[in-house]
Formats: sequence, C-alpha cells, structure tokens
Amino acid sequence: MSLLAGSGLVTVGALAMGVPLGVGTAVYLVEIAGKRVRKLISPAVDLLAGIPSIIYGFFGMIIIRPFIAQLTGGLGFGALTAWFVLAIMIVPTITTLTIDALNSIPMGIREASYAMGATKWQTIYKVVLPAAKLGIVDAIVLGMGRAIGETMAVLMVVGNAPVIPDSISSPISTLTSQIALDMSYSSGLHRSALFGMGVVLFIISAALVGIVRLISKKKRG
Repeated sequence: MSLLAGSGLVTVGALAMGVPLGVGTAVYLVEIAGKRVRKLISPAVDLLAGIPSIIYGFFGMIIIRPFIAQLTGGLGFGALTAWFVLAIMIVPTITTLTIDALNSIPMGIREASYAMGATKWQTIYKVVLPAAKLGIVDAIVLGMGRAIGETMAVLMVVGNAPVIPDSISSPISTLTSQIALDMSYSSGLHRSALFGMGVVLFIISAALVGIVRLISKKKRG
C-alpha cells in the first residue's frame, strides 16, 4: 500500500504540473506563435523527449533537490522533487501529441468561429480545444503512463523509503523504484513479490488505455 500510495502521489502531482504546461505549449505553438518562434521551440521540445531519464534524475538530484530542501527544511527527497522532474519529462509527450490533435482540426472551423465574431481566445477555448478533446485526452494518458512507469529518475529523487508519506516533502518509494532497487539481490518469495508489483503496474497501464478507448468510442458514437 505504501508503494501504491507513493506511485499515485508522484503521478498525480506530475500530471497537475505537466498537463497545463504541455497543452499550453501546444496551443501556443499551433495557434499563436509565429514561424520563427515555432522553429525555435519545436526542436527544443523534441530535444527534451530524447534526453535519457537518468539525466533528468541527475538534474533533479543536483539542482532541484537542494532548492526543495531549502524550501521545506528537509533533505529535499520526496514527491515534490519528483513532481518537477516528471513534469519536465512528460511535457514533450503531451505537447507533441496535442499539437497533432490541434493540427487535425480543419481551418474552416476556426474561420467560421471568427466569422461569427469570436476572438482568437474564444475560438481556442470554446471551439478548437473541445474539437481536439479526444486527442488531448490520449496525450494526457500517454503522459500519465510515462509518469507511472518512470524508474531511474524517480529512483534518484524520491528517497526510497517504503512508507506512507506524511507530506509531499517526505521520502517515499514507488513501485518502479522498489523493483529496481530489490531485483538485483532478490530470490524466492521476494522475487515473486517484485514480479507481482510489475503485474500491478501492467494492470494499471492497461486499465488507463482501456478507459481512454471506451471514452473515445462513446464520444465518436
């Protein structure tokens, strides 16, 4: 239960930070930014997607953790640090897929909105985003899957204490980090428990995909 609580806390916090940033970046690039700005930001987003997770973990441990330690008065290991690291990691996934969803909306829908007197922000908020909702939901779920399944970056910043967290700044452990820590020396029942934790992660991921598919079918139906 402590590992499930840690995984859930880390994932929810990362999504709360990463989803607005990822979707907002995509909206800015597609609907607002000029060609020069788009040429600068788009490669940067792609670069973030290609950085190895251990580099993110190292960045979180060396740069973000001391800042969190000063802010909270603790060691800096915990869910709060992991939120920042994972949010940065899932932004490229959410941004790229949201851009594809926004680009799939015909320009005629935007022009019809402008013809009826809507402003650019009204068109984005009330027309474009609702029309691209299914694609955005898919992007968020894939980002959630990466947040749940991330191992090395989380392992380096959460503190790896398998207890129910007292606060967002206290050390915790997640399913993925515990599997990575214990697998090298586990045997017998211990190893079976680790495989069981892997099955739990698989079930969670499969359930997320199934929920998205079900919602998509209902919306299209």
